[in-house]
Amino acid sequence: MTRPQAVLFDCDGVVVDSETPTFALFMEDLAAHGLSLTPEEFETGFVGLTVETIAERARAAGADLPPDWSARFYDRMYAMLAAGVPLIPGVEGVLDRLDAAGVPYAMGSNGSMAKMRITLGQHGLMERFRAVISGQEIGRPKPAPDVYLRAAAVCGADPGACVVIE
Repeated sequence: MTRPQAVLFDCDGVVVDSETPTFALFMEDLAAHGLSLTPEEFETGFVGLTVETIAERARAAGADLPPDWSARFYDRMYAMLAAGVPLIPGVEGVLDRLDAAGVPYAMGSNGSMAKMRITLGQHGLMERFRAVISGQEIGRPKPAPDVYLRAAAVCGADPGACVVIE
């Protein structure tokens, strides 16, 4: 196998185990606003989207969300995550091995910077990444490739010579 020029990570479900509690919070909150979803329906229709896009889709599916729902949801989600979210088992060992091998790595996520400061910050991981890039902050969330193109550039790597862990 060819050595990658850089390794680019997604955040939620890859580095921090935040997806399960966040999905449960979404489903509970949407049900309280008239949109009951099974885990499968939530996964196929809403996973990987920004909170704002989830709000748009939920409204289109019949949820009665107030105009400030996204801001209020962010507050609830951040409080939940700040109470503690575990790392994905083994991720620190992977980062240690990349450091030992001299392979740079960066984060590219659709999550907000505030969310990543909470989840990565509680484990002291923000400063380990060469860059932590939010698709929301750059205005082009995934599936647009911009977060990973920017992460590769910060690492000084050709995007085609990177490994992405999504």
